[in-house]
Amino acid sequence: MFAGKKSAQIREILISESAWEEMTCLFAPSLESYSATNAQNSYLKHRQNSKAQRKLEQPEYFNLVQEKFLTENWSPEQISARLKLEKSELSISYSTIYRGIYSGLFDIGERKASRKLRHKGKTRHTKNHHEKRGKIQISNHLNDRPISAQNRSRFGHWEADTVLGKAGGACLLTLTERKSRFELVKKIPAKKAEAVQKAMIELLDSHILRSITPDRGKEFAQHRLVTEALGVEFYFPEPHQPWTRGTNENTNGLLREYFPKHQDINQWSEVDIQQVINKLNLRPRKCLGWKTPYEVYFKKSLHLV
Repeated sequence: MFAGKKSAQIREILISESAWEEMTCLFAPSLESYSATNAQNSYLKHRQNSKAQRKLEQPEYFNLVQEKFLTENWSPEQISARLKLEKSELSISYSTIYRGIYSGLFDIGERKASRKLRHKGKTRHTKNHHEKRGKIQISNHLNDRPISAQNRSRFGHWEADTVLGKAGGACLLTLTERKSRFELVKKIPAKKAEAVQKAMIELLDSHILRSITPDRGKEFAQHRLVTEALGVEFYFPEPHQPWTRGTNENTNGLLREYFPKHQDINQWSEVDIQQVINKLNLRPRKCLGWKTPYEVYFKKSLHLV
């Protein structure tokens, strides 16, 4: 076979034969089942799927990613995983979507689609930060919270916080259910204790309630009025420990995609705000097995892709 061949030619033959053996082993598990036609078709299929641009240039894939990523703010991983969960005829890896985004496939003029990729979370206080908001009287310490809140085994355990806009202006009261990550939000005129307790009672009145975990900000000073009205206990962490309310903190970071810091919250109507919350509650979460908070909280299955 190698008579009269130069070393470079011999090497080329060996490499090509090795590659062929590797390919036939990959696409034909046993020699008995091997078919040259089937192996070639399988090879072409795998080659086509490996091309991010080709798959995303197909209208059904492009339109799906454009809608879910640009309009509904799903991440590439959420899109890919949700297609698998719903057993869709479409299948695309999140790495393929990322490559399409970074290649500029979804850019609109000067607007880079890659700028919509996730998200800067809530600002943390530095080590030497000192609380200036005063102290409130707490009813229960976080260590005494029911075990079902700690392990997320039951619905009805909520975390609470506020998302600020323009200094001294309106803000958002946010409540996140720990087991499902289901979110409730209401705009309030100011970050004041009276406004917070009234909004909290209104939001939670029809929901399952077992505990509420806020921070120690003065806006939660009237927590006992909420307990009297709804029969639910509050559990407070130590100061300067936002990670003890990590579920709510993470969701607040998602809200910042829509409501940037230092912006007047009043520029958004109640309808605008509810539309954003609906988006978040209908966004698949990895921690929920790619189900949405809405599906988990209300025990329903939706067709989203």
